[in-house]
Amino acid sequence: MKKILKAVTLSALMVSPFLGLNAQAAEYPNRPVKFVVPWPPGDLEDVLTRQIAEAMAKETGKPATVVNKPGGGGVVGAAEVARSRPDGLVIGSFVADLVTTQLLSGNAPYNDKTFEPVGIFLDYPFVLAVKADAPYNNIKELAAYSQKNKVSLGHFGYQALPTAITMKAARQEGIRFSSDAAFDANDCSTLANGDADVINTTTQLILACLNSGDVKLITSITRERLSIAPDVATLNEQTGISQTTWNGLFVKKGTPEAIKARIAEIAQKALQSDRAKNLSKSTGAGVYWLGAEAAEEVVRKDFSQAAELLVDR
Repeated sequence: MKKILKAVTLSALMVSPFLGLNAQAAEYPNRPVKFVVPWPPGDLEDVLTRQIAEAMAKETGKPATVVNKPGGGGVVGAAEVARSRPDGLVIGSFVADLVTTQLLSGNAPYNDKTFEPVGIFLDYPFVLAVKADAPYNNIKELAAYSQKNKVSLGHFGYQALPTAITMKAARQEGIRFSSDAAFDANDCSTLANGDADVINTTTQLILACLNSGDVKLITSITRERLSIAPDVATLNEQTGISQTTWNGLFVKKGTPEAIKARIAEIAQKALQSDRAKNLSKSTGAGVYWLGAEAAEEVVRKDFSQAAELLVDR
């Protein structure tokens, strides 16, 4: 009888972890969920994260909100997620910079073991944009013009990955920026007001002046040509620099797998909505879902490439 009881007890111990995981997923979330976007409202990651939060609230019946925490090139918001518990109740919507260049530059109060990805959901349509009447249409023409004329650059900060990529292209192709400055938002007004001649930004932030014809693109920092600008060659096509940018959902390391799986399930459903598809179509953004394991590999690869970008600076 004792042997039977011992066997039953051992079986229960073997099964209980799985029961615990299932229970965690079934109970999640037991309190309101906060998505932290480390940038001002309005750009692509903000819009899509809000759609995911809405889907979570609808799916679970618990409040889910987006909190914008700009500052420090995104580090302020990321630090808030770093201070959270590993329970999936605080989720970061992070650009690649926050786990690559910001870490490598020593600007972050966290390390490469602080977070783990739930998944990557956005290929950012980062571009170099100029006024429509600018006397250059591509990287080669910009380089030639900048040798004899003053050209200023607007960007999101020196540790921002798109900035690092742009600066590498400038060095490689002989673009001489007479000055450069970081702005919280590089948009139509940045060009219209003469704050910069060239801006490193996203299509979402300049969509109005792109559609009006007041602004044009000279390249995109994307894997493929943008659907909204198929005649504009990518930076890779023009320079051979292939690194791009993305956005993903991250949680504190140690968050139970069942909870991460639940977040991923809800996010994937949200990203398949007509709203997400229409956003992709109107901006040229790549909206998709790359799971945790594949996302981990992307982070590792981009961390290595970002180190080379900063060394080359």
